[in-house]
Amino acid sequence: MNTLKPAAAGLWPRLAAALPISLAGALLFERLGLPVPWLLGPMFAALVGSNLLKTRYAWPSPIRNGALIVIGYTIGLALTGQALRAMGSQVPYMILMTFLLLLLCAGIAYVIGRLSGTDFKTSLLGSVPGGLSQIVVLAEETKGVDLTLVTVNQVVRLLLIVVSIPLLIYSPLFGEQAGAAAQAAVRADASWSGLFPQALVYAPLCVILALLGQKVRFPTAFLLCPAFGTALLQATGFQAPELPHALTAAAQLALGTYVGTLLKPAQMQHKVRTLSLCLLSGLMLIAGSFGLTVLLTKLQPVAPATALLSLAPGGMDQMGVIAHSIGAELSTVTGYQLFRTFFIFFAIPPLLRMLFRYTDRRERKGDI
Repeated sequence: MNTLKPAAAGLWPRLAAALPISLAGALLFERLGLPVPWLLGPMFAALVGSNLLKTRYAWPSPIRNGALIVIGYTIGLALTGQALRAMGSQVPYMILMTFLLLLLCAGIAYVIGRLSGTDFKTSLLGSVPGGLSQIVVLAEETKGVDLTLVTVNQVVRLLLIVVSIPLLIYSPLFGEQAGAAAQAAVRADASWSGLFPQALVYAPLCVILALLGQKVRFPTAFLLCPAFGTALLQATGFQAPELPHALTAAAQLALGTYVGTLLKPAQMQHKVRTLSLCLLSGLMLIAGSFGLTVLLTKLQPVAPATALLSLAPGGMDQMGVIAHSIGAELSTVTGYQLFRTFFIFFAIPPLLRMLFRYTDRRERKGDI
């Protein structure tokens, strides 16, 4: 007798179709020598495969969550006492750069709104560099916002940044640092036997903390809770083993595949116009981030690649993967991304609600 539920039974064939497509994308990108192949290859493959196969293709979020736990552990490895002290000295610059980035996003939203005829609420929510799910929920709660347009803007921004940032870092603008660091990381690959016995403690700890964090609605729980737990346990002197390349590559594949399934062109209206404006917004944001990168390297002794990853308005998970793969200062990247994540999670929603209430009152007064 088949004990599987119908939904679960139907999931396995779709998952079996998705996995080889993503694996083929990763191997192709690796063969072509493209940057971060185990993240970008599956992302492009999933973008194509999920839109061609549609209902015959599936990549459930629990797989993504498992990948985030692995990535969170690698971030926790970098959060040593020395790294945390260095992060503390960067707090004034984190505040400055976050403020300038959000100011840049507001300016871009105004320009895109004027070009497209979209209301400012929709343009602003589409431009805020926050978590996709968080911004979508806020858009659902805000009266008069075009939820589809906000979602498309956020997804295109995320895809554009995840693609363009590695290409920028591996470009002549940043010299040969990224390529050399990536090759050194591969040569220094950890062994599977080196995981034990410490992994028997760290693995369940990371999973339990991630689930608890999700239960209390901690922001980005599957990434941050394992990172904090690993850092705290490591601080007690209990050794945290390095992860083999195969395991981190699998995590990148799982994350890249999930990101690739987010964009559904068939569901968009005015596809060319919408995508063109989304791309313009994303390119303006990347150009602004590059300008902030130059400013940060002038203010602080930070490597350009580390500065760009710290300020890139993408997900902390994707930037963490790229930082780990090129040997950037992961603690610095994590510190800046973490600060912006918490600021956006806790401060932006109430601030935007206050702003929208104010603009609504102004509009009502104008109608009288």
